[in-house]
Amino acid sequence: MPAIIHLQSAPPQAFHLPDREGREFLPAAYQAVAPETRTTVAAIRPRNVFIEVTNHCNLLCETCPRTFNSYEEPMTLSWENFCRIVEQFPDMERAVLHGIGEPLINKELPRMIAHLKALGVVVLFNTNATLLNEGWSRKLIASGLDELRVSLDGADPITYARIRGAPLLHKLVANLKRFVEIQKELCAATPRVSLWMTGMRENIAELPDVVRLAAHMAVPEVYLQRMVYYAGEADAPGMMGGGHGVYANFDEQVDRVVAESESLAQRLGVALLGSGATTARRSLKPDDQRRPWSACMRPWTTAYITANGNALPCCISPFATSDYESLKLGNVFDRPFDDLWNDERYQGWREQLLSDKPHPACAGCGVHWSL
Repeated sequence: MPAIIHLQSAPPQAFHLPDREGREFLPAAYQAVAPETRTTVAAIRPRNVFIEVTNHCNLLCETCPRTFNSYEEPMTLSWENFCRIVEQFPDMERAVLHGIGEPLINKELPRMIAHLKALGVVVLFNTNATLLNEGWSRKLIASGLDELRVSLDGADPITYARIRGAPLLHKLVANLKRFVEIQKELCAATPRVSLWMTGMRENIAELPDVVRLAAHMAVPEVYLQRMVYYAGEADAPGMMGGGHGVYANFDEQVDRVVAESESLAQRLGVALLGSGATTARRSLKPDDQRRPWSACMRPWTTAYITANGNALPCCISPFATSDYESLKLGNVFDRPFDDLWNDERYQGWREQLLSDKPHPACAGCGVHWSL
C-alpha cells in the first residue's frame, strides 16, 4: 500500500515554501478558495482529483486498512471507467492516481497518464516500487508522468518487512536505482522521483539511513510524513493504533533524529522535507489549536474517487476511521459528480467540518496527525 498523504490538510500559509528555483508556490486549488469565505457550498469544481486506479495490492502493510478489511468490491479501474471519471472533472489541474492499492497493478496506467498529460494535467502517484521493473520504468518515463513517489518505511530490511509485510526492501532499492539510471540514459527530466517515509516509533530512528539510501540511489528528495491511524479505537488492527504514532512524549527523541537527518541531508545534497509542503520536523509535531480540523480545505478543493466510483471526502479518511460507510458521499457512475459536489451529503460534511463537532475522521485527523 503506498503511503497516502499528498496535499496535507493545512492552512494556505503553510504552503509558502520556495520551490527548487527559489520561487514561492501555492497550489492553485488552495488559491481559489479563501478559508474565511467557506460555506457548506463549494463555489468551484475540484481541481485536485485523486483517482484510485486499483484497490488491489501486492503487499500486506501493517499500517493499511486494506490489509484487514475489504471495504469495497475488489476492482482495477478499466480504461472506459477511467475516462468516465476524468470527463466529469473539466477543471482538473492535478491528478493523483492512487488510493487503497498499488497503481502498478493496473496495466492501463501509462495510457491513463498520457491521456491526462494531453489535457494539461499534472500527474503523480505513490508506489511501493516492488513491481517497478525495467519495462514499467520505460513506460512511465515515456508517459509524461510528473512525479513518482516511492513509499519506503525503513532502511533496515527487518523493519521494512515488519511494516510492509514482505522482505522486499532489496527489490525496491534495485528497481528504483535502475529507474534513475534509465531516466539519465534517456535524458528525461521527468518524473521527479522522491522517497516517502511514514514516521513511526518502529522506524523513526532509521531516518538518517533513509537519507543515505536516497543519496545512494541518486534520489534527490525524501519526505517524512506522520502516521495515520484509527484514533480512539482500542482494537485497531496491525500497526493502525495510536501506540505506533510519533508525537507528544516522543518529541525529544524525534527532534534529535530529525535534526541529525536534516544536517546529513544537507551534506549529501538530498532535500529532506515534510509532507504537506512543510518541514520534516513540523510534519511530526501535534497541533495544539482548539479546532485544528477547521483549517482543512479538501472538501472545497479536492475530490477522491475510488476504483468503484465512490466519492470520499479525502484520501486520508479511510485511514482515520473504520466506519467506511459513513465516508461515502455518492457514486460518480450512478450520478454525475456535479450533482454530488453540492448535494446534502457533501454539504453536511462541510457543515460538520466548520463546526465544533466534525466527523470523527476529521476530528482525529486534525488533532493527531494531519496539520
